[in-house]
Parts: sequence; C-alpha cells; structure tokens
Amino acid sequence: MVEVFSDRIEINNPGAPLVDTDRFLDSPPKSRNEVMASLMRRIGICEERGSGIDKVVSEVEAHQLPAPKFEAVGEATRVFLYSEQPLNKMTKQDRVRAVYLHACLRYVQNDFMTNTTLRDRFGIEEHNRSKASRLIKEALGENAIRPHDPTAAPRMMRYLPNWD
Repeated sequence: MVEVFSDRIEINNPGAPLVDTDRFLDSPPKSRNEVMASLMRRIGICEERGSGIDKVVSEVEAHQLPAPKFEAVGEATRVFLYSEQPLNKMTKQDRVRAVYLHACLRYVQNDFMTNTTLRDRFGIEEHNRSKASRLIKEALGENAIRPHDPTAAPRMMRYLPNWD
C-alpha cells in the first residue's frame, strides 16, 4: 500500500524483510518467489538485480532530500520517503541516517565517504565544512559509521559504514 502525505510518502509491504533494514543498500537481492521474480523481469516489470534501493538513495541524495527510512514492523516492511527539508530542521536521527546511507552508497560504489562527499550530498558550501564535520561526528557518536584509517590526518579522513 502506498500513502501520500504532504511531507512524505509511506510504502507498506506485507512480509517481513528478508535482510536487515540497515543492510538494504548493500545486501544481494533475495526473492520470496524466484519464479514470479523471474517472470516479472522477463516481461519488463522489474530488473531482478536488487538495485532499487541503491537507485532510490542515489536520487534522494541527488535532490538533497532527507534520507529514506526503512522499518520492519511485525510481519511487514515500511519505507518512508520524505519531502524537501532544510538540514537545520532535520532531527538528529534523520541526520545520522542520511550520513549512514551516504556512507553505504559510497561503499557500494567502491568508494569512501569524506567531508567533501558529505558536503556535496547536503549542498554545504566549502567555507562551511565544519557543518559536515559536525554531521560526521554525530554519526560516529551513534556508531553509524567508522573511520577507514583512524590514524589518518583529519583532512584526509575517509569513512565506511559501521558494519564493514
């Protein structure tokens, strides 16, 4: 079921997720019904590649929107897609989720998150790089991300999702 509100879209899907919601972005695709998934791919309804979430997160970032939220609710999966919201109006949870998903997206692209990539994601100007540093510090404090090399100089620091 899809519900549209003034500030968000909620997508509810019966069935518990087959992978942890924090790993939607990097997990290999799994289908409940392989025969149906294969048929839907052959008739052009889906790709059956497991790249849908990657595309959603990438588009959300390209338009500098708040990060989507994925929830397992009992035996259902719920996804929230949010409308435009300034960074200073986002909750800490929203900011940390955005930083985490940015790190995940960079990871699946065989790259790292940096202060520069995070500034690009949020549209933060170079002279405000400390804003991006604060976002990174927030995400580190919540164990959402980790440094690739903790001994690197601050300006050379690169980050990965916490699970890598």
